[in-house]
Amino acid sequence: MGPRAGPRVSLGLLLFVWLTVYCSRPQAAGFSQEGLEASRANLWANANASLLQGFWCQPASQLSRDELSALIRRMASQQVLLKAWQLCCLANLAALRGLQGDFLLHPPDLLLFYNLEQVREADCRAFTGRAARGDTELLANLPDQRAALQHAALACLGGPHRQLSASDLLLLGVLVCDMDASSIVASDPQVLQNLQRCPQLTPAQQAAINTLLASGRTVLGPPVSWNPAGLQALGPLATYISPSLWAQVQEAVGLDFFGSMVAACRAGQLSQRDARRFVTSFLEAETKAKSMSSRPKRGTATVRPCIHGNITAATLRDDLFLVRYDCSQLESCLGSQVLKANLDPLLQHPLPAECQRVIKAKLAQIYPSSVPEEQLRLITSLVYLYTHAEISLWNITSRDTVMALLASDVALENQTEPHQPLSCPQAILQKFLDHKGKITSALLVAIGGSRLCWMSPQQIQAIRPSEFRLAGALDVSSCPQSRKDVLYSKAREAFSSTRSSAAYYHFIRPYLGGAPLEDLQHLAEANVSMDIHTFTNLNPHVLQSLSVDHVTMLLGQNVGDLQKARSHPTVSSWLRSLNRLALGKLGLDTDPASPASPTGPVPSTPGTRDTTLWASHLAATSGGSGNDGPYSGSPPAHLRCLPLAVALPSSLLWLLYWGSLGPFGDCSQGACTAASEDSTMLAPHAGKSGPVGGAGCQPGPGHRPQVQGTRPSPTS
Repeated sequence: MGPRAGPRVSLGLLLFVWLTVYCSRPQAAGFSQEGLEASRANLWANANASLLQGFWCQPASQLSRDELSALIRRMASQQVLLKAWQLCCLANLAALRGLQGDFLLHPPDLLLFYNLEQVREADCRAFTGRAARGDTELLANLPDQRAALQHAALACLGGPHRQLSASDLLLLGVLVCDMDASSIVASDPQVLQNLQRCPQLTPAQQAAINTLLASGRTVLGPPVSWNPAGLQALGPLATYISPSLWAQVQEAVGLDFFGSMVAACRAGQLSQRDARRFVTSFLEAETKAKSMSSRPKRGTATVRPCIHGNITAATLRDDLFLVRYDCSQLESCLGSQVLKANLDPLLQHPLPAECQRVIKAKLAQIYPSSVPEEQLRLITSLVYLYTHAEISLWNITSRDTVMALLASDVALENQTEPHQPLSCPQAILQKFLDHKGKITSALLVAIGGSRLCWMSPQQIQAIRPSEFRLAGALDVSSCPQSRKDVLYSKAREAFSSTRSSAAYYHFIRPYLGGAPLEDLQHLAEANVSMDIHTFTNLNPHVLQSLSVDHVTMLLGQNVGDLQKARSHPTVSSWLRSLNRLALGKLGLDTDPASPASPTGPVPSTPGTRDTTLWASHLAATSGGSGNDGPYSGSPPAHLRCLPLAVALPSSLLWLLYWGSLGPFGDCSQGACTAASEDSTMLAPHAGKSGPVGGAGCQPGPGHRPQVQGTRPSPTS
């Protein structure tokens, strides 16, 4: 931690002592059990959003019904945004505690994961209205649950084939995002209000929107009568308007709206992606109109002379700049000095791809050897145009430069072609590493988990385990399988010294998509109750080798969620390999191809004694007891205050750890050395090669100090 760690360690110790005192209350004389239950429920009822966002199902499974109810209600009142893996298991916990009937007091996102068969017919409209306020993209890995949700909602309205009225659409909310094109066109024009909430639309849905707008049935009327206020009311849907419709809009109205959209983009109120889609469509209509009025003569040069005058700094401040200067005029009218001095304001405009290539070519003329590093930080939107050979000429010495080039959404949207031997992001990182740069936890957090997919295996291996640990949970689910495999190996190295199976699973969970068969089998034996969202991200080829018993043990009480994801390619492929007897054992119907009918959680398999994850390599702990709770990998019931510690922000969890490290080792240099061999958890294959890395003494949130030289207990 270094010399400046003192104040932070003190804070960690202070929090640790507070939690210890709170945990000791049940043993204090004079406290009634009823009073303690009410106190704990009150604790959850007053937790803030940052604590609740760290929700973790395993310790939360020890909460009583009232405590869990208070927790869920607090999440709703604080509008806490949980991830899909958290919501999957929380929904099952709520069902086990009989809380699903209180859905009106629960977060809308949570309702998306509920057992729809348990919704009473009398409650269907109220349930649908509440669920329709959630984010259906959270169900991306549960296609059957998503389809069943829409089917149930339409059935509640009288059937899937009736024309949807304005009142129906008001109830359906975001569930309309899954409607097909024909249903959109046939619905009341109010459907446009619903579609504004959709994070993405299919090409067929976009075409349906244009059909509806062209019909004149909307409040805007026919395109010739559109006005700026009406266009503004369309929100993000205006970015999908086709060139053929823009050609029918009055010129003054179109230009007014164009200026407002560019201004919103430059102010950061509209993403570059959406703004560029709008600008490209609008300018296509403008170009067609101009070409019809003045067709060039044969033999005319492709590069036209500058017609509208040289571009100046004042010109670039004009929101109609791209209307007055098309890409050809940009090439003719933009001088080198103006470009050098005004690169940032120029690139704030949502330039079409053709114009971006013009800017890149002009920069090559100004900087023939290499773009200076201070300018590199400004060309985020152009990075995808550069080849690895061109990037190899850059001078990248600063972490800020790497973050500017890779951390933006534009960089993520414009990845280079996969056939290139060295991708653009890899080349940028390699130039940084070549200048003795280091991939730190701060850099990993800044560029995000999805950018790890771009790193080469060698670059991933170069990340120090201590930095990987401090970066916390990174979402790498979008990575190709080859990268998931490497990232899992790195994560296992980083977290191998975690002192309890439950805590180890909590840290390793985001990286399990690269786990080999043996490791998943060990996890199954540790009874971690994997959520279905994580399960769908496992390596499909490895999953094919898992037996029904192992999958049942791996999912635990969440095994019933297989029904919600049976059409997911990974799950579907595995189910097709099973016979009728095996399907029945999983609680599924015997025809894998039959329509899904999501069920609730099924009783978990009989729990085994909680052991450290890699029990085959460790001696059994004395004094262990069985665990009758729904999560046999969870802490025992007497640690009911543990969920609060787990819910603390990750930074504070690390503080608790560093502050209580004491006798276990020295982490002052950023790498942890265990105090004794016995106090280090071995990785899955550690029996062959010893402790992984010798670093990484991160205990889980349920960590308690151990006596030096003794093996940590499973639930410590």
